[in-house]
Amino acid sequence: MARSTTDKINTVLTQNTFWFQTRAFAEKSEADITALKETLLVVRNNVQNEGLSKKLIEDLILEKKYGFKALLALTGFSNETFKRLITFIRIIDDKELSTLSYRDHWQEGVESGKSGIQEWSNSKIEKKIRECPNFRKGIVNLFFEGCTVPVLSETLPLFELKKLGVSKLSFEVEAMIDTLIRYKEKGSYSGKSQNNAEVIIQELLDKMEISFEKSVDLNKLKEHAPNQKRTMDFVIPDRENPKIVIEASYLITTSSGQGDKAKTEVAVSQLIAKHYPNVHFWGFVDGIGWYVRKKDLERIVGAFEDVFTLKETELKRFSELLTAILK
Repeated sequence: MARSTTDKINTVLTQNTFWFQTRAFAEKSEADITALKETLLVVRNNVQNEGLSKKLIEDLILEKKYGFKALLALTGFSNETFKRLITFIRIIDDKELSTLSYRDHWQEGVESGKSGIQEWSNSKIEKKIRECPNFRKGIVNLFFEGCTVPVLSETLPLFELKKLGVSKLSFEVEAMIDTLIRYKEKGSYSGKSQNNAEVIIQELLDKMEISFEKSVDLNKLKEHAPNQKRTMDFVIPDRENPKIVIEASYLITTSSGQGDKAKTEVAVSQLIAKHYPNVHFWGFVDGIGWYVRKKDLERIVGAFEDVFTLKETELKRFSELLTAILK
C-alpha cells in the first residue's frame, strides 16, 4: 500500500541527514587536504630559503604528487579554468603566447584554429606535465609571465588574469589575501548580472532605441504549446507582434546541460517556424564553453536563422542586420 504524501514528507523532514557523507569519503578528503597543505608549506619554506625561481616551481609540479594541485591552489586557479586556458593556447595562433608556452614543442599535430578541438582532461594535463619537459616549462612560464602577454590580457577575464604573477608564487601576504578573496567571490563574480550576455544585448537595443520585451512568452506558443514553449530572452518589438526573437547563451564552462539547451532551442525553433513563420529566430552563442563542445555547438546553431557572438564586429553586424529588417 502506498504511503500518503504527508507521511512521505514527514520521513524526509524527520529523518534528514542534512549533510550526508560516508566516513571513508570524509577521511579521504581530509587526507588529500592535509597532503596539499603540507606540500604548500614545503614550497613556502623552499621559496624563503632558496628564493623563487622557475626551476623551483617546475620541480614542484614534476616531483610532488600534489605539486600541480598546489600550484593551482596557491594562485587561485580552478581546474576548469586552467583547462580552458590550455585549450585557448592550443587554438590561438599568437606568436608571443606560443613562444612563452613552448606550444610548438608540445601541441599534438596542427591544432591552431580548429573549432572541433577535443579538450584535454585533468589527467591528460597532469600526464603531460610528467612526460613532456617543454609543456612543463610552458606552464611555469604562464604563471610567471602570463599577465604580460597582450593576447591573454585582452581575452582572459581580468578576474582570472590577476592570478598569474610572481607575487602569488612568492607567498606575499597581500597576494595570499587576494587569492582567498577570489576563491570566495568566484561564484558571485561569475553570476553577476552585469556580466551577462543579455545585459550587452539590452544595452545595445536601448542605444539603438529599438522596442523590445525581455523574458516573455510568445502568445501563440503559450496558447498552442504550453508544455513545450519557453520564455524567450528578447522579443522585438513585442510578444503581440513579434518580428525578431533572440536567445543568448554565453558559456565558459562545459556541462551535459549544453546538450539539453541545444535540444531545447531546436524544439523552440520548430515551434516558432510553425506558429510564427515570418519571425526571425536569432541566437547569441559565445564563450569557450561552446568552443570545446562541437556536437552541442552544431545542434544549437542549427536552431537559429543566424548566430552572433559578443565580439565588436559581430555586434556591429547584428545592429546592421537588425536595422535593415526593421526598416
